[in-house]
Amino acid sequence: MGPDFSYRHLYYFWVVAKEGGVARAAERLGMAVQTVSTQVRELERSLGYALLKPAGRGVALTDAGFAAMRQAEQIFQLGEQLPAAVRDAVGAPVVRLVVGISDDLPKLAVHSLMQPVMQEPNLRLLCLVDEFEDLLGDLALHRLDVVLADRAAPPNPNLKVYSHLLDTSPLAWYAPAPLQTAARRGFPQSLSQVPVLLPTHHAAVRARIDQWFERMAIRPQVVGEFEDSALLKTFGAAGMGVFPMAGLVHDDLTARYGVKRVGACEGVEEHFFAIGARKKVLHPLVERWLSAGH
Repeated sequence: MGPDFSYRHLYYFWVVAKEGGVARAAERLGMAVQTVSTQVRELERSLGYALLKPAGRGVALTDAGFAAMRQAEQIFQLGEQLPAAVRDAVGAPVVRLVVGISDDLPKLAVHSLMQPVMQEPNLRLLCLVDEFEDLLGDLALHRLDVVLADRAAPPNPNLKVYSHLLDTSPLAWYAPAPLQTAARRGFPQSLSQVPVLLPTHHAAVRARIDQWFERMAIRPQVVGEFEDSALLKTFGAAGMGVFPMAGLVHDDLTARYGVKRVGACEGVEEHFFAIGARKKVLHPLVERWLSAGH
């Protein structure tokens, strides 16, 4: 159902409001003053409110006019961008991919996992970081093309999604320079003697780390817990403590943060999933990503 007003009438009103008078608007439009005035009155009649009022030799906006002007500004500014947008689309087609990233996922791992789609020359990538449950909701509403997380989507008949395991990576312990010698001496029991940083229970891997501590009879000196993996690495590299991280990011982690691997977290792996919405037509980049494996 269309609007109860004419966009042509709205355009004439917009020009009158910008020019501050009907005469100046008519001159800009190359039309008769009476014609422009009639078009604006038709818009006022359609909306049921006066949009302009006399002000000296020109006109001013009424309260209703201000409201109409705000909307008209958005409409016609977008319209002015249309030719350039069409020209750009024809000249260089853009492949837009919107990825939701679970906030507890190691960001260095995200970059590594996304390499299959990074080869797309016309990629326009939008990455959004949020909590896992909120991302699933946005995925179900088709606001996202895919979600990256450290766990599969839970069974839910109301969520038409699938989970694809992209990769698994053994966990290892890393230490900043001041703690490397102490952490290596008698590892892994040394984790009872040195300060330790951990992901919060928000991360799926935390439960597996706690079980590993129990199996190894280790009572860690936990001095910090971080929901955000980037903060965990930053505080660890600054000397606050020894911390676990997926081996997938080993090269980037040691090069960027100056930490060293002190030992494996035997039997503990971090999992990386791509979660997508079930629909007849899959996003071509997501399809390529999943078929490429990792």
